Amino acid sequence: MKHTKDTQAKFLKLGINSFIELALCIPHSYEDFRLHDTLIPHSFQLIDATVESVFRAANSIQVTFFAHNFGYTITGVLFRPKPYMMHQFVVGNRDYYYGMTECKTGACSITMPRKITSVGVITPKYKVALRNDVMNRFVQKNLNQENLKAEGLTKNITDELLKLHNPTEELLDNKELSQDAINALKYTELFVYMKILAGKRRYFQASKSKIGRYKKWAKTLPFTLTKEQITAIEDIQNDFKKDVASKRMLVGDVGSGKTMVILASVEMMHPSRSILMAPTTILAKQLFEEAQTHLPHIKSVLVTNKTKEVDLSEYSFIIGTHALLYRDLPQADLVMVDEQHRFGTKQRNMLEKLVSSGDAKPHFLQFSATPIPRTQAMIETANIDVSLITSTPFKKDITSTVIHKSDFANLREKIEDEISKGNQVLLVYPLVEKSEVIEYQSIEESRGYWEKNFEDVYVTHGKDKEKEQVLLDFREKGKILIATTVVEVGISLPRLSTVVIVGAERLGLSTLHQLRGRVSRTGLKGYCYLYTNQDKSNRLDEFVKTTSGFDIANLDLKYRKSGDLLRGSSQSGSQFKWIDLSEDEAIVREVKKDLGI
Repeated sequence: MKHTKDTQAKFLKLGINSFIELALCIPHSYEDFRLHDTLIPHSFQLIDATVESVFRAANSIQVTFFAHNFGYTITGVLFRPKPYMMHQFVVGNRDYYYGMTECKTGACSITMPRKITSVGVITPKYKVALRNDVMNRFVQKNLNQENLKAEGLTKNITDELLKLHNPTEELLDNKELSQDAINALKYTELFVYMKILAGKRRYFQASKSKIGRYKKWAKTLPFTLTKEQITAIEDIQNDFKKDVASKRMLVGDVGSGKTMVILASVEMMHPSRSILMAPTTILAKQLFEEAQTHLPHIKSVLVTNKTKEVDLSEYSFIIGTHALLYRDLPQADLVMVDEQHRFGTKQRNMLEKLVSSGDAKPHFLQFSATPIPRTQAMIETANIDVSLITSTPFKKDITSTVIHKSDFANLREKIEDEISKGNQVLLVYPLVEKSEVIEYQSIEESRGYWEKNFEDVYVTHGKDKEKEQVLLDFREKGKILIATTVVEVGISLPRLSTVVIVGAERLGLSTLHQLRGRVSRTGLKGYCYLYTNQDKSNRLDEFVKTTSGFDIANLDLKYRKSGDLLRGSSQSGSQFKWIDLSEDEAIVREVKKDLGI
C-alpha cells in the first residue's frame, strides 16, 4: 500500500511502518469530556462553569468557579502556572474546564483546570512522539476496517482494535482491557512480527539437490541414534532434495547428540563438499576428531589460525574456526555453523558468500545448544526452518542443590571425595577481580584458598588469552578448575563430575543449565551446587527440580520476559509487549495459519 508523504513522516516519528502497527499504539488512558451532574471525588471531570474570581499568588493561581452542572461553587488551583494559563480565566466568562476534582471537609476543588472545547466526547490519550491532538486526528483519519483489512487483518481482530481507539462508556467503566482485546493485541503483535520475519526470508536456488542416504552409515556407529536425532536428520534429508537452498536451525539441549546430526548431514551430502565453522579451536578439534572416528571414508581437514596454507579443494569436509573466513575456500554445497549465536550475522553471511557459486547458494545449517521455548521455535519458522532435539542419548544423573555459607564444610568434604575418585571439579565465580558492588568473592580473592588446600588447581576466565590451552591442560591433568562462565560452551570434560556456581541467583537459568550440562557428559554421577547468599530463591528452587533445557527456557521466560527475535539475537533482553511465549502457543498457531507459514 502506498502511503502519503505526511503518513510516512508520522510513521517515522512513531517508529512504525504500517497501519497495523499504528493500531498497536493503543491509548494509555482516556479523558472523559462528557458533562455529569454529580461530582465524583478523586476523578478527572468536566465542569460547565462561570469564573467568579481569580487570585494570583507567587507560585499558584486560585480561581473560584460556579459549576452549573453541579449547582454549587468549586475552587480551582493551578500550581506553578505558565503565563499562557492566565488567559484561560476571565471573570464573568462561562466555559468548560477539565481537571482533577476532590471534596474535603465540605469544600470542593478542581486541580490544574484547563479550558476544553471538544465537549461530549471520550478522548484517547497516547504516550507517543506526536502531540496528542495530532495523534488523535491521525488515528481517526487512518485507522479503519479498510486499511487494516488491506494489510491482512481479519474483521474480528480489527473490530477489537478499533474499539480501543474509539472508546465507549463501557470501556471506561471496565478499567481493565477485556480478554478479547488482549487476545487481539497478542495476535496483531505476532502478526506484524512474523510478517516482517517472513519478509526477511529469501529463497535462492540450491547449488546442489540430492537424495542423501544415512541409514547404512548409521548402522556402523557403536550406538543407536535417538528418535529425535533421526527426525532431525530426516528433516535435513528432505531439505537436501529440494532445489531451493535450505536454511535450518537445529536446537538441542546440552549433550543431546547434535554432533551426530552434523556428521549425518556430511554423509548425506558426500561426495559434495561440506564446511563447518565452530566458535573455538577446542570445539573445532573435537568435531574434527569425531569426523575422523565416525566418517573415516571422508577426507576431512581442520583449519585454525595455526594451520598452514593447504589446498582445501582436496577435502570433502572442512572444519574450522572463524579462521575459515580468511582462507581461499573452495565451493561447498553445505555450510554449517556450530553454536551459531557466538557468531555475528555478518560472519555467517560471509561464510555463505565465500563458498557460493553464481546465484546458487549452499544449504545452510546452524546449530545451537541453547534451548528455546517451543513457542519461540514456532515463531522462528517464519524466517528459518527449525528442528528441536529435546532428549539426550543417555539419562544424565545430576543432583542439583542450593547451598549457603553454612554448607561450606560439607561442600569441601564432597569436593575431596570426588577428587579421590579421580573425578574433576569446576568452581564458577561471578568475577575475576574484587568488586565493591558484588558481595561474592572473585577468582583473585578465592584462588589462594583452593591452591593452598588442593593440588592441580587451574584458573582461567574470559580475558585469558591462554584459556583454551588451560582447559586442555586441565582436562588431562587437573583436579579443580576455577573459572568464570567462560566454560559455558565448548570443551568436553569426561571426568568432570561436580560444578559449584557462586552467586547463582545472578545468572539466567539457561546459563545455569549450560554450566550444569558440563558435568556427567559420559554417564558419571554428577553434582551441581548453586551457592547463594539469599535466604530464599524460588527461581533456584524451581531450577533444581527441572532437568530439561526446554523446560528451563520456559522457566526463564516466567522470571525474565521473553527475548525479541527481530532486534537481533533471540537472547536479547528486548520484549514482546503482549505475547507471552510460555503461554500463547495457540495464538502462534493461528497467526502461522493465517500467514500461510
